[in-house]
Formats: sequence, C-alpha cells, structure tokens
Amino acid sequence: MKPTGKLLLVLCAAAIFASCKKDAVTTPVNEQITRKATSELTTTLSETFESGTKTAYASASVTLGSGSWTLNDALIGNLSTDLKNGTQSARIRNTGTLNMNFDATGGATTITISHGVFGSDGSSTWQLWISTNSGSSYTQVGSTVTSSATSLSTATFTVAVTGSYRLSIRKISGGTNRINIDDITVTTGTGTGGGGGTTGDNSNLLMGNPSNATTSVVLVTNYLMDKTYYTSSYNSTRGTPNWVSWHINSSDIGSTARQDDFRADVTLPSGWYEVGSTSYSGSGFDRGHNCPSGDRTASVAANSATFLMDNMIPQAPVNNQQTWANMENYIRTLVTAGNEVYVVMGSYGTGGTGSSGAANTIDGGHVTVPSNIWKVVVVIPDGNGDLARVTTSTRVIAVNTPNINTTNSDWKTYRTSVDAIESATGYDILSALPTSVQSVVEATVDNQ
Repeated sequence: MKPTGKLLLVLCAAAIFASCKKDAVTTPVNEQITRKATSELTTTLSETFESGTKTAYASASVTLGSGSWTLNDALIGNLSTDLKNGTQSARIRNTGTLNMNFDATGGATTITISHGVFGSDGSSTWQLWISTNSGSSYTQVGSTVTSSATSLSTATFTVAVTGSYRLSIRKISGGTNRINIDDITVTTGTGTGGGGGTTGDNSNLLMGNPSNATTSVVLVTNYLMDKTYYTSSYNSTRGTPNWVSWHINSSDIGSTARQDDFRADVTLPSGWYEVGSTSYSGSGFDRGHNCPSGDRTASVAANSATFLMDNMIPQAPVNNQQTWANMENYIRTLVTAGNEVYVVMGSYGTGGTGSSGAANTIDGGHVTVPSNIWKVVVVIPDGNGDLARVTTSTRVIAVNTPNINTTNSDWKTYRTSVDAIESATGYDILSALPTSVQSVVEATVDNQ
C-alpha cells in the first residue's frame, strides 16, 4: 500500500527527529530547544497517482486523486519497470508535461516530488513551475533536477505561496529517455528558531534552497546537510560545499572563544571521502570557513560546528584573512546595530592561487580549489515575519572575489549583483522571495 500524505509527513518528522538526536551528543539540550526550528505543517496537495487511468502518451486530461491533470507526452504507468510507491506513477518522455487543471488552495511552503528513471533508460532533466494566477503564467521553482537513479529519489522545493496555485512538471532534456514522477506533496506552515530545513523566521533556508539540494545520497554533488547552525549543499566530488546558508541575529554573537577544532565530518554517507583536519597542510591555502566561526559565538557547540571540514574551502590566505575577514566583521556590525541578516556563501570554478602558487586540487586530488568565492547577504531590521518584510528596497549585498592571494583588502571592491552570481553558478539564490521582489533586489549592486 502506498503511504498517504499524512503518513509521509510522520515519516519525515521521524527522520528529522533522528537527525536532531544525532546532533545531541555535542549540543546541550536547552540549546537544542531554543535553536531547533518548530513547525506546524498542513498538507495542501497530495497526488500519489494511485487513481486514474491513462495508457497512451497523447495529450489528454485525466482525473487523479487530487483533481484533473493534463498529461502531455505522458501516461500513468503500472509496469514492473515503472518506479513507483504502490501500483502506479506518472511516466514522461521527450519534453512531456504534467499540468494541474485546477487551483489548489491553502498556500505552499515546501513541495516534494519523487522521481527516477524508467527501466534502463538514461538520465533526463526536468523542472517544476508554479502559477499563482490560475495558469495564466508560470514561474520556475528552484533549479533544474536531474533524474538518473534507478530508484525513487526525492526533490524538495521551497516556495512562499499564500493563496491558490497550480503546478507544472516539465521534462526538458533526455529525448526519448523516460522518467517516473510519483508522490507529489505540498505543505505549508510556519516555524520559529534557527533550524536548517524549515522555512520559518530565522531558519537557515528561509530565502530558499539555491541548488534544490536534497538529502538523497545519490546526489553526490548536491547533498543537503543540516548542521543546525547552518545548512549546506555538499559536493562530495569536490570535497567542499557548493554553498552554505545561515541566519545571524544578536543572540548568535556572544563571548565563546574560537574552538579551532578542525575535524572530518564522520556523519557523511558511507563510502564518501572525509576531508580531514590536515588535508590542506602544505598546500598554500587556508581552511577557509563558509559559515564563519565569528558568526557562531553564543556557545561552544555552535562555534565548534563551524570547524567541520565540510564547511571549508581551500582559500588563498590574503583572500581569507583580509578581504573576507573584513566583510564578515562588517556584517556582524550590522547585526549589533539592530539588524538580522540571512547569508548564503559559496564557491565555483576550478583553480586558485595560494601562498605556494596556483593549484587546481589539493589533498591528492580529493579537494578542488575554487576559482571564485561569493556571498549574498539580505539585511532587515530585527523583527518577525522576515520573508514578508523583504521588499524591493531591502538592502542585499552580493560579493564575488577571485580566489587569489592578491585580492584587495576592501571587500567592497568586489561588489556585484545576485543576478551575476546566479549567471555564473546556475543557482536560484533567493528563490523564496516573490518574483517581483527578486527581479529588483537581484539586479541591484549595493553601494552603501
């Protein structure tokens, strides 16, 4: 029997609880209570493809459990080679689509979709689009997803819809390769506190999931990791994060000393290479933090979390100790002045220049040296209802520096737009914001 939407939520909650228990070894109980996000979730759409029949690829509408959908170059599959939970799932080929013909109500915060390849077919890519005007126009949600696994994986998208919506799933590459889609679940809810995977105030991913990272272990280059004090997309083939996202308010800045306990992350999936505390030794590159130690000085546990090696990148010493240190200090002055900030930092490209010269990789090829390092900062006054308070006049700082040892110590030299960083990385960095707000703040280059 296929799990119902309610059962899926229970299973997800159990998984989150298990993850929190794992962190409890090093995190005091009282701090877990204050830092862990809490959320009341409501399911506003659940489609399991268990009801309805469509045996041909030709475009036609079919009544499913949630309502009427139009399946174009797609059908309802029930073969042994269809990936599915239960007896049926959708199967799409070429550039087929699954489109809702009705408005779901109640809003949307998180959308999860199970997907994988049909039979022995090759990989394909697809996108999720959403409409909030009864199908008159659509906007892509998150990043393009690749289906390459022969078992169902889960793609998770973060949105901020308060009213009605329609979904459109669009296969965009792979030709005649077929993919299966199953178990579409849409939830909405609010949370409080600093957590990783939720979308309430102060949560690490409130502004969105830039690369649509998920916790599926098959996504070896885009693996979502919630470290309580920051959330990241980890790339196991590069040995570094793609990006790290976190929130800072005045309660995060205290008097805890820098722990300097650089160490491998032993919680990585089995078989993945664990970058160690000495992996950068003799390379000419610093162990450069993404989420800085100085942003997490409220407790020993918080500060220690930033010294996991999967929070590090090989960073040119001058770039790390001057350019980026100066920007990090400046951001903290904004916080102590009465603001809270949402930060996303990442890197891309291959090849940097450290104190010992240029290099593409270190640690015997296990760790890739990035060519560029970027950061995006959303600044809002202290308050509640953070996502709704980001407007077209909100200050957004975007910086992109080369990873070289001769960068200017003045980080403002490297200010750019979010749009430019997205163009370089392919990410959708502030995807949770309304498109009307994104279009303005992402095109603006900060000059304060």
